[in-house]
Amino acid sequence: MAKLDRLLALVHALSETVEGLTLDEMAERLDVNRRTAERMRNVIARHFDLDEIADDRRKRFLIRDSLRRVYTRPTAAEVAALQAEVDGRILAGQNARAEQLASLLAKVKGALDDREKRRIDPDLDALARLQRTMVTAGPIAVVAPETVTTIQSAILCGRCVEFHYATDERPEPRWRRVIPYGLVHGPLTYLLGKMPGRVDQPVYFRLDRMTAVMVSDTAGCAPDDWNLDVWLADSFGVWRDDKQEVVLCVPASSAPRARQWRFHARQQIEDLADGSLRVRFATGGMRELAEHLFTWGGEIVIEEPDILVAVMRERLAAAMTMLPSNDMRPILSQDAATG
Repeated sequence: MAKLDRLLALVHALSETVEGLTLDEMAERLDVNRRTAERMRNVIARHFDLDEIADDRRKRFLIRDSLRRVYTRPTAAEVAALQAEVDGRILAGQNARAEQLASLLAKVKGALDDREKRRIDPDLDALARLQRTMVTAGPIAVVAPETVTTIQSAILCGRCVEFHYATDERPEPRWRRVIPYGLVHGPLTYLLGKMPGRVDQPVYFRLDRMTAVMVSDTAGCAPDDWNLDVWLADSFGVWRDDKQEVVLCVPASSAPRARQWRFHARQQIEDLADGSLRVRFATGGMRELAEHLFTWGGEIVIEEPDILVAVMRERLAAAMTMLPSNDMRPILSQDAATG
Protein backbone atom coordinates (compact mmCIF):
# COMPACT_ATOMS: atom_id res chain seq x y z
CA MET A 1 0.00 0.00 0.00
CA ALA A 2 3.03 2.27 -0.13
CA LYS A 3 2.04 3.86 -3.45
CA LEU A 4 -1.47 4.63 -2.23
CA ASP A 5 -0.06 5.99 1.01
CA ARG A 6 2.25 8.37 -0.87
CA LEU A 7 -0.54 9.48 -3.20
CA LEU A 8 -2.87 10.32 -0.30
CA ALA A 9 -0.05 12.12 1.47
CA LEU A 10 0.47 14.26 -1.62
CA VAL A 11 -3.25 15.07 -1.82
CA HIS A 12 -3.19 16.35 1.75
CA ALA A 13 0.04 18.27 1.15
CA LEU A 14 -1.40 20.02 -1.91
CA SER A 15 -4.59 20.93 -0.03
CA GLU A 16 -2.74 22.29 3.03
CA THR A 17 -0.19 24.44 1.25
CA VAL A 18 -0.82 28.15 0.72
CA GLU A 19 1.93 28.94 -1.77
CA GLY A 20 1.78 25.66 -3.68
CA LEU A 21 4.38 22.95 -4.26
CA THR A 22 6.76 22.50 -7.16
CA LEU A 23 7.43 19.06 -8.61
CA ASP A 24 10.82 19.03 -6.92
CA GLU A 25 9.24 19.85 -3.56
CA MET A 26 6.69 17.08 -4.06
CA ALA A 27 9.44 14.60 -4.87
CA GLU A 28 11.41 15.65 -1.79
CA ARG A 29 8.43 15.32 0.54
CA LEU A 30 7.57 11.85 -0.73
CA ASP A 31 11.15 10.69 -1.16
CA VAL A 32 10.61 9.81 -4.84
CA ASN A 33 12.16 11.03 -8.07
CA ARG A 34 10.78 13.95 -10.03
CA ARG A 35 9.24 11.76 -12.76
CA THR A 36 7.26 9.79 -10.16
CA ALA A 37 6.06 13.02 -8.57
CA GLU A 38 4.93 14.22 -11.99
CA ARG A 39 2.90 11.04 -12.61
CA MET A 40 1.29 11.34 -9.19
CA ARG A 41 0.42 14.97 -9.87
CA ASN A 42 -1.26 13.94 -13.14
CA VAL A 43 -3.39 11.36 -11.35
CA ILE A 44 -4.45 13.89 -8.73
CA ALA A 45 -5.31 16.45 -11.44
CA ARG A 46 -7.86 14.02 -12.91
CA HIS A 47 -9.82 13.95 -9.65
CA PHE A 48 -9.21 17.35 -8.04
CA ASP A 49 -9.19 20.97 -9.18
CA LEU A 50 -5.43 21.43 -9.21
CA ASP A 51 -4.43 25.07 -9.54
CA GLU A 52 -1.20 25.98 -11.33
CA ILE A 53 0.74 29.07 -10.22
CA ALA A 54 3.63 30.55 -12.18
CA ASP A 55 6.65 31.28 -9.93
CA ASP A 56 9.48 32.67 -12.06
CA ARG A 57 10.43 29.70 -14.22
CA ARG A 58 8.87 27.14 -11.94
CA LYS A 59 5.27 26.07 -11.55
CA ARG A 60 3.59 25.53 -8.24
CA PHE A 61 0.49 23.42 -7.68
CA LEU A 62 -2.15 23.39 -4.98
CA ILE A 63 -5.71 22.24 -4.26
CA ARG A 64 -7.62 25.35 -3.16
CA ASP A 65 -10.87 23.80 -1.94
CA SER A 66 -11.21 21.71 1.18
CA LEU A 67 -11.11 17.99 0.52
CA ARG A 68 -14.69 17.62 1.69
CA ARG A 69 -15.94 19.92 -1.09
CA VAL A 70 -14.12 17.85 -3.70
CA TYR A 71 -16.28 14.84 -2.85
CA THR A 72 -19.58 16.77 -2.62
CA ARG A 73 -19.19 18.82 -5.78
CA PRO A 74 -21.60 17.62 -8.54
CA THR A 75 -20.17 16.41 -11.83
CA ALA A 76 -21.30 17.54 -15.27
CA ALA A 77 -22.95 14.14 -15.82
CA GLU A 78 -24.96 14.45 -12.59
CA VAL A 79 -26.15 17.98 -13.39
CA ALA A 80 -27.03 16.95 -16.97
CA ALA A 81 -29.05 13.96 -15.67
CA LEU A 82 -31.08 16.28 -13.45
CA GLN A 83 -31.53 18.73 -16.33
CA ALA A 84 -32.85 15.94 -18.58
CA GLU A 85 -35.31 14.90 -15.88
CA VAL A 86 -36.59 18.46 -15.54
CA ASP A 87 -37.00 18.83 -19.32
CA GLY A 88 -38.76 15.46 -19.56
CA ARG A 89 -41.24 16.36 -16.82
CA ILE A 90 -42.02 19.66 -18.55
CA LEU A 91 -42.59 17.97 -21.94
CA ALA A 92 -44.85 15.39 -20.27
CA GLY A 93 -46.92 18.18 -18.72
CA GLN A 94 -45.93 17.20 -15.17
CA ASN A 95 -45.33 20.81 -14.18
CA ALA A 96 -45.68 20.32 -10.44
CA ARG A 97 -42.84 17.80 -10.27
CA ALA A 98 -40.86 19.75 -12.87
CA GLU A 99 -40.99 22.90 -10.74
CA GLN A 100 -39.57 21.16 -7.67
CA LEU A 101 -36.82 19.47 -9.67
CA ALA A 102 -36.03 22.73 -11.49
CA SER A 103 -35.69 24.46 -8.12
CA LEU A 104 -33.26 21.77 -7.00
CA LEU A 105 -31.31 22.12 -10.25
CA ALA A 106 -31.05 25.89 -9.77
CA LYS A 107 -29.73 25.39 -6.23
CA VAL A 108 -27.15 22.86 -7.40
CA LYS A 109 -25.92 25.23 -10.10
CA GLY A 110 -26.04 28.20 -7.73
CA ALA A 111 -23.78 26.40 -5.26
CA LEU A 112 -21.00 26.23 -7.86
CA ASP A 113 -18.44 29.01 -7.89
CA ASP A 114 -17.21 30.62 -11.10
CA ARG A 115 -14.22 28.30 -11.40
CA GLU A 116 -16.38 25.20 -10.97
CA LYS A 117 -18.87 26.48 -13.54
CA ARG A 118 -16.09 27.06 -16.07
CA ARG A 119 -14.82 23.55 -15.42
CA ILE A 120 -18.11 21.71 -16.04
CA ASP A 121 -19.81 24.04 -18.56
CA PRO A 122 -18.26 22.51 -21.73
CA ASP A 123 -19.17 18.95 -20.68
CA LEU A 124 -22.57 20.05 -19.37
CA ASP A 125 -23.47 21.73 -22.67
CA ALA A 126 -22.52 18.63 -24.66
CA LEU A 127 -24.41 16.23 -22.38
CA ALA A 128 -27.50 18.43 -22.06
CA ARG A 129 -27.71 18.82 -25.84
CA LEU A 130 -27.57 15.10 -26.52
CA GLN A 131 -29.49 13.66 -23.56
CA ARG A 132 -33.26 13.42 -23.15
CA THR A 133 -35.88 11.72 -21.02
CA MET A 134 -38.26 9.96 -23.40
CA VAL A 135 -41.86 11.16 -23.20
CA THR A 136 -44.25 8.41 -24.28
CA ALA A 137 -47.95 8.57 -25.10
CA GLY A 138 -50.09 9.13 -22.04
CA PRO A 139 -52.54 11.43 -20.32
CA ILE A 140 -52.03 15.18 -20.17
CA ALA A 141 -52.93 16.37 -16.69
CA VAL A 142 -52.08 19.82 -15.39
CA VAL A 143 -51.41 19.95 -11.65
CA ALA A 144 -50.90 23.25 -9.87
CA PRO A 145 -47.50 23.23 -8.10
CA GLU A 146 -49.12 24.53 -4.92
CA THR A 147 -51.28 21.39 -4.81
CA VAL A 148 -48.21 19.20 -4.32
CA THR A 149 -46.62 21.51 -1.76
CA THR A 150 -49.88 21.74 0.22
CA ILE A 151 -50.19 17.96 0.41
CA GLN A 152 -46.54 17.65 1.40
CA SER A 153 -47.09 20.25 4.12
CA ALA A 154 -50.05 18.24 5.45
CA ILE A 155 -47.90 15.10 5.55
CA LEU A 156 -45.16 16.91 7.46
CA CYS A 157 -47.46 18.43 10.07
CA GLY A 158 -49.62 15.31 10.53
CA ARG A 159 -52.92 16.78 9.33
CA CYS A 160 -55.64 15.81 6.88
CA VAL A 161 -56.00 17.30 3.40
CA GLU A 162 -59.24 18.99 2.33
CA PHE A 163 -60.23 19.57 -1.29
CA HIS A 164 -63.06 19.46 -3.82
CA TYR A 165 -62.93 16.49 -6.17
CA ALA A 166 -64.54 15.75 -9.53
CA THR A 167 -64.55 12.61 -11.69
CA ASP A 168 -65.61 11.78 -15.25
CA GLU A 169 -68.78 10.15 -13.92
CA ARG A 170 -69.46 13.02 -11.48
CA PRO A 171 -68.19 16.30 -12.95
CA GLU A 172 -69.73 18.33 -10.10
CA PRO A 173 -66.93 18.66 -7.49
CA ARG A 174 -67.58 17.32 -4.00
CA TRP A 175 -65.80 18.22 -0.80
CA ARG A 176 -63.41 15.63 0.66
CA ARG A 177 -61.27 15.35 3.78
CA VAL A 178 -58.71 12.53 3.81
CA ILE A 179 -55.71 11.38 5.78
CA PRO A 180 -52.69 11.51 3.43
CA TYR A 181 -51.17 8.06 3.09
CA GLY A 182 -48.74 9.04 0.34
CA LEU A 183 -48.05 10.75 -2.97
CA VAL A 184 -47.59 8.43 -5.96
CA HIS A 185 -45.93 9.89 -9.05
CA GLY A 186 -46.11 8.50 -12.58
CA PRO A 187 -47.80 9.58 -15.82
CA LEU A 188 -50.39 10.93 -13.38
CA THR A 189 -49.80 12.02 -9.79
CA TYR A 190 -52.10 10.64 -7.12
CA LEU A 191 -52.79 11.34 -3.48
CA LEU A 192 -53.36 8.12 -1.61
CA GLY A 193 -55.90 9.05 1.03
CA LYS A 194 -58.23 7.49 3.57
CA MET A 195 -61.40 8.94 5.10
CA PRO A 196 -60.91 9.65 8.84
CA GLY A 197 -62.70 7.29 11.19
CA ARG A 198 -63.39 4.64 8.55
CA VAL A 199 -61.95 1.15 8.13
CA ASP A 200 -61.87 1.31 4.33
CA GLN A 201 -58.62 0.92 2.46
CA PRO A 202 -56.91 4.09 1.18
CA VAL A 203 -57.94 5.14 -2.34
CA TYR A 204 -56.36 7.19 -5.13
CA PHE A 205 -57.25 10.80 -5.85
CA ARG A 206 -55.87 12.41 -9.00
CA LEU A 207 -54.22 15.72 -8.23
CA ASP A 208 -55.35 17.27 -11.52
CA ARG A 209 -58.98 16.74 -10.46
CA MET A 210 -58.57 18.54 -7.14
CA THR A 211 -59.49 22.15 -6.48
CA ALA A 212 -59.33 24.36 -3.37
CA VAL A 213 -56.71 22.13 -1.77
CA MET A 214 -55.81 23.06 1.80
CA VAL A 215 -54.29 21.67 4.97
CA SER A 216 -57.09 20.70 7.35
CA ASP A 217 -57.35 21.62 11.02
CA THR A 218 -58.11 17.94 11.65
CA ALA A 219 -55.16 15.82 12.70
CA GLY A 220 -54.46 12.74 10.61
CA CYS A 221 -51.39 10.81 9.53
CA ALA A 222 -50.56 7.33 8.26
CA PRO A 223 -49.79 4.69 10.95
CA ASP A 224 -46.15 4.16 11.89
CA ASP A 225 -46.26 0.63 10.47
CA TRP A 226 -47.72 1.80 7.13
CA ASN A 227 -45.56 0.68 4.19
CA LEU A 228 -46.38 2.39 0.90
CA ASP A 229 -44.20 0.01 -1.15
CA VAL A 230 -46.03 -3.05 0.19
CA TRP A 231 -49.41 -1.46 -0.54
CA LEU A 232 -48.42 -0.58 -4.12
CA ALA A 233 -47.18 -4.13 -4.76
CA ASP A 234 -50.67 -5.51 -4.04
CA SER A 235 -51.88 -4.22 -7.40
CA PHE A 236 -50.40 -4.23 -10.88
CA GLY A 237 -51.37 -0.60 -11.47
CA VAL A 238 -53.85 1.94 -10.18
CA TRP A 239 -56.97 -0.20 -10.36
CA ARG A 240 -57.39 -2.43 -7.32
CA ASP A 241 -59.46 -5.60 -7.11
CA ASP A 242 -59.10 -8.92 -5.32
CA LYS A 243 -55.55 -10.20 -5.31
CA GLN A 244 -55.02 -13.15 -7.66
CA GLU A 245 -52.30 -15.79 -8.00
CA VAL A 246 -50.95 -15.14 -11.48
CA VAL A 247 -49.08 -17.84 -13.42
CA LEU A 248 -47.56 -17.05 -16.82
CA CYS A 249 -45.71 -19.49 -19.09
CA VAL A 250 -43.00 -18.11 -21.34
CA PRO A 251 -41.73 -20.33 -24.21
CA ALA A 252 -38.02 -20.99 -24.55
CA SER A 253 -37.77 -18.64 -27.54
CA SER A 254 -38.87 -15.70 -25.38
CA ALA A 255 -37.17 -16.77 -22.14
CA PRO A 256 -34.11 -14.48 -22.54
CA ARG A 257 -36.37 -11.43 -22.90
CA ALA A 258 -38.54 -12.45 -19.95
CA ARG A 259 -35.51 -12.91 -17.72
CA GLN A 260 -34.69 -9.24 -18.23
CA TRP A 261 -38.26 -8.09 -17.60
CA ARG A 262 -39.99 -7.13 -14.37
CA PHE A 263 -43.63 -8.16 -14.43
CA HIS A 264 -44.06 -7.59 -10.70
CA ALA A 265 -41.90 -6.59 -7.73
CA ARG A 266 -42.50 -9.97 -6.07
CA GLN A 267 -42.30 -12.25 -9.08
CA GLN A 268 -40.74 -15.71 -8.89
CA ILE A 269 -39.25 -17.35 -11.97
CA GLU A 270 -39.17 -21.12 -12.39
CA ASP A 271 -36.95 -22.77 -15.02
CA LEU A 272 -38.65 -25.62 -16.88
CA ALA A 273 -36.96 -28.62 -18.47
CA ASP A 274 -37.68 -27.54 -22.06
CA GLY A 275 -36.02 -24.13 -21.56
CA SER A 276 -39.26 -22.26 -20.99
CA LEU A 277 -40.07 -20.23 -17.89
CA ARG A 278 -42.96 -20.02 -15.49
CA VAL A 279 -43.50 -16.64 -13.83
CA ARG A 280 -45.56 -16.43 -10.63
CA PHE A 281 -46.73 -13.48 -8.56
CA ALA A 282 -49.79 -12.36 -6.59
CA THR A 283 -51.46 -9.07 -7.47
CA GLY A 284 -54.70 -7.25 -8.14
CA GLY A 285 -55.48 -5.05 -11.13
CA MET A 286 -56.34 -7.69 -13.74
CA ARG A 287 -57.36 -5.19 -16.42
CA GLU A 288 -54.08 -3.29 -16.33
CA LEU A 289 -52.16 -6.56 -16.23
CA ALA A 290 -54.09 -7.86 -19.26
CA GLU A 291 -53.39 -4.67 -21.18
CA HIS A 292 -49.69 -5.01 -20.39
CA LEU A 293 -49.60 -8.68 -21.42
CA PHE A 294 -51.25 -7.64 -24.69
CA THR A 295 -47.82 -6.38 -25.78
CA TRP A 296 -46.43 -9.91 -25.26
CA GLY A 297 -48.78 -11.48 -27.81
CA GLY A 298 -47.36 -14.79 -29.05
CA GLU A 299 -44.70 -14.88 -26.33
CA ILE A 300 -46.70 -15.63 -23.17
CA VAL A 301 -49.50 -18.01 -22.21
CA ILE A 302 -51.74 -17.13 -19.26
CA GLU A 303 -52.10 -20.29 -17.16
CA GLU A 304 -53.83 -18.75 -14.14
CA PRO A 305 -56.13 -17.24 -12.97
CA ASP A 306 -59.32 -17.77 -14.98
CA ILE A 307 -60.40 -14.20 -14.29
CA LEU A 308 -57.28 -12.87 -16.04
CA VAL A 309 -58.07 -15.07 -19.05
CA ALA A 310 -61.62 -13.68 -19.10
CA VAL A 311 -60.39 -10.09 -18.86
CA MET A 312 -57.92 -10.71 -21.69
CA ARG A 313 -60.78 -11.99 -23.87
CA GLU A 314 -62.71 -8.78 -23.12
CA ARG A 315 -59.73 -6.59 -24.01
CA LEU A 316 -59.18 -8.54 -27.25
CA ALA A 317 -62.83 -8.05 -28.17
CA ALA A 318 -62.52 -4.33 -27.42
CA ALA A 319 -59.37 -4.14 -29.55
CA MET A 320 -61.23 -5.65 -32.51
CA THR A 321 -63.61 -2.69 -32.50
CA MET A 322 -60.70 -0.41 -33.47
CA LEU A 323 -60.49 -2.06 -36.90
CA PRO A 324 -62.33 -0.48 -39.83
CA SER A 325 -65.91 -1.74 -40.16
CA ASN A 326 -65.10 -3.26 -43.55
CA ASP A 327 -62.11 -5.18 -42.13
CA MET A 328 -63.53 -7.69 -39.65
CA ARG A 329 -61.39 -10.63 -40.77
CA PRO A 330 -60.70 -13.23 -38.10
CA ILE A 331 -57.36 -13.15 -36.34
CA LEU A 332 -55.07 -15.62 -38.07
CA SER A 333 -53.16 -18.23 -36.13
CA GLN A 334 -49.40 -18.14 -36.34
CA ASP A 335 -49.35 -21.24 -38.54
CA ALA A 336 -51.94 -19.82 -40.92
CA ALA A 337 -50.10 -16.51 -41.11
CA THR A 338 -46.79 -18.12 -41.96
CA GLY A 339 -48.31 -20.75 -44.26
